[in-house]
Amino acid sequence: MSRVIIALDYPHPTQALELVDRLGDGADFYKVGLELFTRAGAPLVEELRRRGKRVFLDLKFHDIPATVAGAVRSASRLGAEFLTVHAAGGRAMMEAAVEAAGSVADAPVADAADTPAHAPPVRILAVTLLTSLSREEVERTLGRAPVDPTHEVARLADLAVGAGVHGVVSSPLEVESLRRRLGSDPLLVTPGIRLAGGEAHDQARIATPEQAIRAGADYLVIGRAVTGAPDPSRALAEIHRTLEAT
Repeated sequence: MSRVIIALDYPHPTQALELVDRLGDGADFYKVGLELFTRAGAPLVEELRRRGKRVFLDLKFHDIPATVAGAVRSASRLGAEFLTVHAAGGRAMMEAAVEAAGSVADAPVADAADTPAHAPPVRILAVTLLTSLSREEVERTLGRAPVDPTHEVARLADLAVGAGVHGVVSSPLEVESLRRRLGSDPLLVTPGIRLAGGEAHDQARIATPEQAIRAGADYLVIGRAVTGAPDPSRALAEIHRTLEAT
């Protein structure tokens, strides 16, 4: 199984599925985020599942525990393998999310006649600090200074793991310290991946794929480094070759 998750950051499902077709067997795991899910909804997740793809549903739930639990139950039935919540939502909210995910782990996939009969067990990932936030923006957001983003990520990760989540989402810059802190069990999923010499775009805390894997990441979420490349299949193949040598 690949350690690369391709981010389908498109406004329309047609564009997303065109990329899936183009990458073919080169990619088996896709992230569906807020923009695409708001436009395409459950049918897109079901279509990805029909094509034999794994799905990371990155909706970053952040609400009262009962609301998040209900949303997790609904999302779980779509067959998503990973599902995100914000660690800043608090321990009770994360505990509710984990409990809700477990309650439907063996539930039939809804409204998807051609998908596998049962959803895979969904795993809850807690988002710590968004990779777009610089140190200065974290300080403005929290209303205090100085703030060390690495410390804040560690604090939120401790809270999340204590609530029973299955993994943590952080920038690649925090992965090494989190792996030492949390041990080998929690999944570490890392966005903010850019190729050497590539554009940072709106990300502030970034690293290359090999740097993130060496630091201890389990999965890399890669978007524009592949989707924005002149030849996405070639770009992804090069990433795979790099990781195989890491």
